[in-house]
Amino acid sequence: MVVDQALIAKITAEIVASLQGGEGNAKQVQDGIFDTVDEAVAAARKAYKELKQFSRMEREKFVQAIRDAAYANAATMAEMAVWESGMGRVSDKILKNQLAAMKSPGTEDLKPVAWTGDDGLTLLEMGPYGVIGSITPTTNPTETIICNGIGMIAAGNAIFFSPHPTAKNTSLWTIRLFNEAIVKAGGPANLMTSVANPSIEAANAMMNHPDINMLVATGGPGVVKAVLSSGKKAIGAGAGNPPVVVDETADIPKAAKDIVNGCSFDNNLPCIAEKEVIAVGSIADQLMMYMQRNGAYLINEEQREALKEVIMTAKEGKIAEGCTGPAKKVYGINKDYVGKSAQYILDKIGISVPDTIKVVLCEAPADHPFVVEELMMPVLPVVSVKDIDAAIALAVKVEHGNRHTAIMHSKNVDNLTQMAKAIETTIFVKNAPSYAGIGVGGEGYTTFTIAGPTGEGLTSAKSFTRQRRCVLVEGFSIV
Repeated sequence: MVVDQALIAKITAEIVASLQGGEGNAKQVQDGIFDTVDEAVAAARKAYKELKQFSRMEREKFVQAIRDAAYANAATMAEMAVWESGMGRVSDKILKNQLAAMKSPGTEDLKPVAWTGDDGLTLLEMGPYGVIGSITPTTNPTETIICNGIGMIAAGNAIFFSPHPTAKNTSLWTIRLFNEAIVKAGGPANLMTSVANPSIEAANAMMNHPDINMLVATGGPGVVKAVLSSGKKAIGAGAGNPPVVVDETADIPKAAKDIVNGCSFDNNLPCIAEKEVIAVGSIADQLMMYMQRNGAYLINEEQREALKEVIMTAKEGKIAEGCTGPAKKVYGINKDYVGKSAQYILDKIGISVPDTIKVVLCEAPADHPFVVEELMMPVLPVVSVKDIDAAIALAVKVEHGNRHTAIMHSKNVDNLTQMAKAIETTIFVKNAPSYAGIGVGGEGYTTFTIAGPTGEGLTSAKSFTRQRRCVLVEGFSIV
């Protein structure tokens, strides 16, 4: 799909103009965008108090308004995100926006528990935290606002969003869109707020604000560490480096197609996407052959090393741990290539391919930077190992204990069980593309805030609540 740059430029210009003041000033139209963190948090606090006066059924009406607005505007949001951030695929982002709109749980997720007996009735319900501070990533600048907005408001909270600056106009436009939809549905203004100029300073001010009751961070290890150090209740959705293991019992043609589709989804931006393949040696060549038939382009060792110098950067003054021979550089990703297409990436080393090529494929040793680093671009290394035990051991090693996502293709239940027990990831997808783990072609609800570091897993409305226990002695027991 081609991005309508004229339309997106027009929308962006309107956003920038309105943020500069005048008749379209955010504070006048009550659309959630404010000049300062204090103003935005105060407005969210007021909205939260107003929301408490509405029933759960009425809250569900506001949630439905968000769903409808997100679904109707999924294409515009996707085009804006790709245009502004320079990352990802419009068609995949449309699907992600629609998925978040339709499959993020609402108030139905808030199920009470009751105990009755001779001593009366005890009721356990889930209540809101208040105002939640939500940090959103540039990789999913609208999807995260959709799923977190639905879940947090369904749970009875208001939200201060801290968008990534490189996708701020997309995120702010989305916040405005949803606030307008909520108000039209009869809800409070400013249930979602932000500042006109998101920054690290604004995010820090939000995290330390006394009227922010809970923090939810979706991003890299730095931002997760920051919220966990805040002293507030925090949910951290951090990085992953998902390995995919393929053994000799797998349906190789299907595995190859699934891996290419999962790795290339939104140009590998999702943290659940396949980042490296670990194949039992006897089937590795066959697997790569079928991957090439499904949109992967195989490069040789020389081309792989040339590509490494383009899409990665050596960390100054650092050498790999345990080196006994010549010092080996430690590499990190070159962020200029995150979320770029395989066609764009290959062009940088002089290889021209059609847009039917979705993944750059290469063989690599187990300690190669392409294997050990989370690239977040459609470059997929394949490591051959001798047997399933070696494959699982390497998968555990390169996943780095993030406990985020792993994928396996096998028809051997014992091997699947061994992998699941060894890797202990929040999401474990078997015989399908990685995105099945968030409900694309797989059962279950979706989210783009996957909290491995703090243990909530795939977050939903109930993740953003406090347990409240109400005890009535010698009453309401009728047995």
